[in-house]
Amino acid sequence: MRIVDMLASGIGLLLLSPLFLVIALTIKLTSPGPVFYRATRVGKDNALFQLHKFRSMVSGADKLGPGITASRDSRITSVGRFLRKTKLDELPQLINVLKGDMSLVGPRPEDPRYVVHYTPEQRQVLCVRPGITSPASLRYRDESSLLAGQDWERVYIEQIMPDKLAIELDYLAGRSLFTDLGLIAQTVWAVVTRT
Repeated sequence: MRIVDMLASGIGLLLLSPLFLVIALTIKLTSPGPVFYRATRVGKDNALFQLHKFRSMVSGADKLGPGITASRDSRITSVGRFLRKTKLDELPQLINVLKGDMSLVGPRPEDPRYVVHYTPEQRQVLCVRPGITSPASLRYRDESSLLAGQDWERVYIEQIMPDKLAIELDYLAGRSLFTDLGLIAQTVWAVVTRT
């Protein structure tokens, strides 16, 4: 599967380079700060890595609030809202796949601040490379809309995160090349039909 990841991410980065340039210029022209955002995430075997995304929030947003983004977060830029809605902000994670930090398909990588809440069973998701897409990320495509109200972070830790991890563990129990290809197809369809 690693060879598939390397080939697909390399080809993807090459083909998408014109789009990367357009997005990068748009970000630079509309908001001060870097084009990319690098977030610390927990990967395979509990190793920390820097996840790449197009910056969709104000520069330094990670120091101005929590590690997950709630509904109507004021830190999101106007261009960032579009990037998040279309999932274009996730495209630079192909760099992580090429480097070997991530796979195309696998449990979504989590912020270390939330991994500390994992049970021993839930930590089994850390035995594989995290992915750009997964069954849980498809189910929770509009996760930020669920994170509203004063106790949204508690709701995430006590309800949403455990459900996502249960979905990921169920996926890992029956994982195959065919299930991964199916998830990639579902992800592409979900993105295309949403835009």
